[in-house]
Amino acid sequence: QPQLVESGGGLVQPGGSLRLSCVVSGRGTLDYWAVGWFRQAPGKEREGVSCISSTGESVHYVDSEKGRFTISRDNALNTVYLQMNSLKPEDTAAYYCAARRAVCFYHPSGYSYWGQGTQVTVSS
Repeated sequence: QPQLVESGGGLVQPGGSLRLSCVVSGRGTLDYWAVGWFRQAPGKEREGVSCISSTGESVHYVDSEKGRFTISRDNALNTVYLQMNSLKPEDTAAYYCAARRAVCFYHPSGYSYWGQGTQVTVSS
């Protein structure tokens, strides 16, 4: 069972950038897990943002974030990153990383293991 810890959130002005990190620890190696990023704003449903398969061969993005967000993984550091550029106020949310075996899934119900979240606030 993996443990996941997110970091890198904070307050940023519109148009700015942040890089979120998700460190995966516990039994097994990172290349066993597909890792997704999700976000949830107060009063709204949790939504998928991006995901990368265990091999890194397949990546997915929500339509609204294609071209602005980039997901990557460094198995040697047990870390998955989400680079977020050109941030907008509507990106404000708590961001979570989550793990499932091998391949991505579009819905949060498909993930068994979750981090505690990191807050991203985009405001002028």
